[in-house]
Amino acid sequence: MTDHLLGIHHSAFRCRDAEETRAFYEDTLGLPVAAALAFEEEPGSGKPHPYVHIFFRLPDGNFIAFFDAPDSAKPEHFRPAHGFDRHIAFEAGSVEALAQWKARLDAYGIPFFGPIDHHFVQSIYMWDPNGLQVEITARTAGHDTILQAEEANARAVLAEWTVRTAAAKAGLKA
Repeated sequence: MTDHLLGIHHSAFRCRDAEETRAFYEDTLGLPVAAALAFEEEPGSGKPHPYVHIFFRLPDGNFIAFFDAPDSAKPEHFRPAHGFDRHIAFEAGSVEALAQWKARLDAYGIPFFGPIDHHFVQSIYMWDPNGLQVEITARTAGHDTILQAEEANARAVLAEWTVRTAAAKAGLKA
């Protein structure tokens, strides 16, 4: 296939306050603001809906982005989400770098937990000011070997899981 996806350009989330979000992602995590675009209308509909769309540049050239749209924001948008529901994982350069991230988060007074050893990665977790769980993860020495073995078995695991959970999911599709 010649027309294939190249990667993720950006993931976007709602934020409570653009400046508070900027401080967390730029000052604490070190991701520079790449753009802050203010608009008066909702894209596609043309309905009045003032918002700012901010982008933070990741070292690989991709972005994480946020919408600050106070006219449509509700308190429930910012309740801390369970990691199964919504989280973003940033990659540190090494397990040693992960320890440096722990020290940095401590210095900024950011509560976190971990590291959690997932065998192929080790991770620390926190919440950003918007209730989004943020993970900083580092590949372990066995990362590639473990994932290669898991890839070989992935379809069988998914097929078994589909059968095992079919009854529980029947009510979710209503």
